[in-house]
Amino acid sequence: MKKIILTIMVMAWFVTGCAQVPTKDINIAAEADPKANFSGYKAYAWLGSAEILHDEHGQWEPTPFDADAEIKYLLDRELRGRGMMENSSDPDLFVAFIAGVDMDALDLKTNPDTKIETLENVPQGGMAVILIDAESGFVIWVGVATGDVQHNANADMAKARLDYVVTNMIKKLPK
Repeated sequence: MKKIILTIMVMAWFVTGCAQVPTKDINIAAEADPKANFSGYKAYAWLGSAEILHDEHGQWEPTPFDADAEIKYLLDRELRGRGMMENSSDPDLFVAFIAGVDMDALDLKTNPDTKIETLENVPQGGMAVILIDAESGFVIWVGVATGDVQHNANADMAKARLDYVVTNMIKKLPK
């Protein structure tokens, strides 16, 4: 019986350990207008359509993954979770996002054997979410996330990383 319990515990640890998505490279920040009454915002509308930089080689947006649609879905989910509803005819807020990538970004990396720093290509991705007061037209909140582009990422990893970003970014939205 002890062997069975130990085996189940080891398997559970292995499965959950493998299922974890790397997020240590992701940085999330947000700034809010201190004068904005966030509890008064109940309806939002999308401001235009955002599009992510075209990635013809599939280096950071795995095919057939649609990051634009996933980001919009996640933002809808999080805003609804905060009691807001989409209403394009009479919104309190306009929501916009933009995302992109710099495949040529460079960063200093330390060689663990020699302890020497060298300049290496470390592609970086970024996303910004902007909330605009519909009445005044002023930006009242901006959330920004940056992170390393994960090589050989599949659609599931990309979805999980975006979920992490959007969820944690919206947590920074004042109540």
